[in-house]
Amino acid sequence: MATFSGCALPKQSLLSVWKEMRHKSSAPLQTGVKYEVRKALANNVPFRPSTIKRYTFVLDDPKPPLLPASNLYRNSQMRVRTTAYTHDESDHIIYGVKNAIGTNLRFGSVRSAAADWSRFPVGTLFRIAGQPGVTYVVDDYGSALVGTGTIDLYKPNRSMMDNWGVRHVDIEVIQWGSYEKSMDLMRDRTKWRHVRAMMEGIESRLRTAALPHGMTPFTAAL
Repeated sequence: MATFSGCALPKQSLLSVWKEMRHKSSAPLQTGVKYEVRKALANNVPFRPSTIKRYTFVLDDPKPPLLPASNLYRNSQMRVRTTAYTHDESDHIIYGVKNAIGTNLRFGSVRSAAADWSRFPVGTLFRIAGQPGVTYVVDDYGSALVGTGTIDLYKPNRSMMDNWGVRHVDIEVIQWGSYEKSMDLMRDRTKWRHVRAMMEGIESRLRTAALPHGMTPFTAAL
């Protein structure tokens, strides 16, 4: 029969030792590293080895929260490339004289313009240098404009469209439109690739503006 000559116990209580071990922090998760996790195959299933499956995840850098569009700084004067379009072109004929917000295209003292809404959100008002008394409003978009800084100016007929051609002009933005309204109008049109691209562009622009300079937050999500 074996006997113990002595037994050494920790100076603090076993409960305090257990609490210390339980709250001991481990190394933080690293981005870009693959971690393995065990997860139940179905809900409300008793914990048995046969109902557990392994899967892996990689922790990515999180996206910062969206910044309210009203807080986003934008220049009011710039030089842009402009083109022209009319309502009876082949790529616009199905919409007729309607713009992307469902109202009639305008040509008068206030004129319609199409643009990439992630750069010039809907409702943006601007003037072109050398055209006194004329204000343009971004109320339309076009697939060929996405990813460019080009603004397409509405003309009521092909002759005026052809006469405008392509021009680089100086514009002054009188009032920036709304990114929130732009996204609301496009939310049910995401089957179109160019619409998805504009929505992603708006989110990226607002998140980038919301991130403090030199700071990169980290979160973990499974």
